Amino acid sequence: MENTFYKDSIVVLEGAVCELTSRIDIMRKYRIAQGYRDPIAYVTSRVKSEGSMKEKLKRKGMEVTLENALERINDGVGVRIICSYIDDIYVIVELIKKYSGIKILNEKDYIKNPKQNGYRSYHINLEMDLDIIGEIHKVRCEIQIRTIAMDCWASLEHELKYKKNIENQKLIEKELRRCADDMATTDLNMQTIRNMIGGKQ
Repeated sequence: MENTFYKDSIVVLEGAVCELTSRIDIMRKYRIAQGYRDPIAYVTSRVKSEGSMKEKLKRKGMEVTLENALERINDGVGVRIICSYIDDIYVIVELIKKYSGIKILNEKDYIKNPKQNGYRSYHINLEMDLDIIGEIHKVRCEIQIRTIAMDCWASLEHELKYKKNIENQKLIEKELRRCADDMATTDLNMQTIRNMIGGKQ
C-alpha cells in the first residue's frame, strides 16, 4: 500500500528499528562471549502503522500531522524485549541506559507497579540519534521489556479487549486480573529457582 502519511520519514523510522535491534543483538552476543547467560528470549519490533498513528494522535487531541507523529508520539518505533526471568529485565534496563546517542525521556515500571487490569512490563521511552549518511535524525522510540509470561498475558488480554458485545465484562476483567497475578507469582517462583541454581546472571 502506498505510504501517504510517513512519506520519506518511513526510512528514518525503519532505520531506527534496525539500529535498536542491532544494538540489542550485539549486546546479547557480547555478554555471552563474556560468559554470562543470554538474558533475552527473543525480540520483536515494528513501526506503528499509519492508521494506528493517526488514531492515537486523534485520541490525544493532537492535529494529525507528520510533525506531531514524529515529535510528540513516543512509540512510533517500538521494540519489545522478552526475557526469561524478572531479574533479566532490570539487567537489560541498565544496559540500555549505557547506550551512547540516546536520551531517556521517561521510564515506567509496571512490574513493581502493575496497571489496574494486571498489565506488567517495563517501558522506556527514549530519543535516539540516527546517523543517515552523515545527517543526524532524532527519533523517538519505545522499548518494552517483559518476561515470557507477561508477554503471553498481554497478548491475550489485547486480543480479548477488542472483542465486541462481550457478556459478563466485569467478571472477565476480574478473571484476567487473577490470571495476571497467578502468572506474576509463577514468574517470582521461576526467578527463585534460577537464583538457587546460581551461576553468572
